[in-house]
Amino acid sequence: MEKFDHIVVGGGIVGAATAWTLATRFPERRVLLVEKEPALGRHQTGHNSGVIHSGIYYAPGSLKAQLCREGVAATERFAEEHDIAWRRTGKLLVATDARELAGMYALAERAVANRIPATVLSAEELREREPRVVGLGALHIASTGITDYGAITQRLGGLVEDAGGSLMLGTRLTRIDERPDGITLTTTSGEVNGDHAVFCAGIQADRVAAMAGLDVDFAMVPFRGEYYDVRPTRADLVSTLIYPIPDPELPFLGVHLTPTVDGGLNVGPNAVLGLARERYPKLSFDRRDFWDIVRFPGMWRVARANVRTGAREMRNSLSKRAYLKLCQKYCPELRLDDLTPREAGIRAQAVMRDGTFVHDFLLRDTPRSLHVVNAPSPAATSALPIAGMIVDRVAAVRG
Repeated sequence: MEKFDHIVVGGGIVGAATAWTLATRFPERRVLLVEKEPALGRHQTGHNSGVIHSGIYYAPGSLKAQLCREGVAATERFAEEHDIAWRRTGKLLVATDARELAGMYALAERAVANRIPATVLSAEELREREPRVVGLGALHIASTGITDYGAITQRLGGLVEDAGGSLMLGTRLTRIDERPDGITLTTTSGEVNGDHAVFCAGIQADRVAAMAGLDVDFAMVPFRGEYYDVRPTRADLVSTLIYPIPDPELPFLGVHLTPTVDGGLNVGPNAVLGLARERYPKLSFDRRDFWDIVRFPGMWRVARANVRTGAREMRNSLSKRAYLKLCQKYCPELRLDDLTPREAGIRAQAVMRDGTFVHDFLLRDTPRSLHVVNAPSPAATSALPIAGMIVDRVAAVRG
C-alpha cells in the first residue's frame, strides 16, 4: 500500500490548485491528486463561461470579495507565465428598466467599497461603447477578463508532477477509513494510505462527506447552465462581456453575452434544476440523482419558495425563443438563427436542510481530512488563493 503525506481527491481547478500548493509549499512531502475521470477538469471546471470575475457582487470585506480580488491577479499572472490564453475584455452590467437602474447604482457603491474601479455610463455612453447594446445605463468594470480554466487545470496537474507529486487519473473513490494514525482510501485502482486528505468533490461533496462518516445536513443540488454559441459570422456583435443586473435574491448572475478566448461569442447560462449531476445533454436523467433530490427536504422548501422563478427558467430552457428574449432586452439585434446549442454546464449548489442556499464557503473536517463542500462562484477565478487558504488550514492542523 502506497503512503502519502497529503492526498487530494477531486481534479477540478480547486483540487488541482490545492495539490500544486501542497507540493510546492512542502516539497519534502509526498502529494497525490486522485481524479475519477481520465483527465483533469472534466466537470464544472471544463463547462464554465471562462470569465475572470472582478468580485463586484460580493459583500465588502467578505472572504469571497477578498479571494476574488486576489484571484484576478493570480489567474492573470498564472496564465501569462504558462502561456495560457487570456485577455481583459471588461464587463458592462446593463440596466434595462428602473428597478435594474437602482440595482446598478447599488453595485456602483459596492464597487467602491470593494476597491474595484467602475464607471457609470449613461444610455448614450453605453451605445457609444457598444453600439448594438441598449439600456438605460450601464456599469463598466474594466478589470473583468476571460481565460481557459480547463487549460489552467491541466497545467496545474503537470506542475504537481513537476514538483514531485503524483496523479492518479481514472480512479474512483469507493471507501474512506480514518484512523488516529492516518487515513486509507479504497479506490478502483487499489488502496492508498495518507497522513491527511483533502476532498474537493464538487457536485459529489455530500456523498463523499457521508462516506467519511460526517453528519451531512446539506445536499449538493445540480443546476444546469445552458448555453448557446453565437454563429461565427456574428461573433463580433460585442467586444465586451455584457451582463444583466443580477437579482439579489438569487445565486445566479443571469444570461450574459461572453466573448471567448478563441474569438467566439456565447450566450448563457440560465439556471434550471438538473436531474443528473454529471450528464450534460438536455433532458438528462439519472435515477439515483433524481431520488436524492426528491428525498431531500431542503429541496422541497427551495421549490416552494421559487415556483415562479423555476417555471420561468424551465420555460427558457425548453423554448429557444423565450431564451432569446432574455438577451434581446439588452441586445435586440440577436436573432433566433444566430444561436446554436452548446454543451451545458452544471453548477454544484449546496442547499441546507432548511432550504437555504449556501452562498459562501462551506468546509467540514475530521482529524485527518478536510472536505471542501461548497466553493461558490467565483471559485475558478479564486482557485489559487482558495488553495492557499485550504493549505493554511491543513498546515494549522497537521503542521
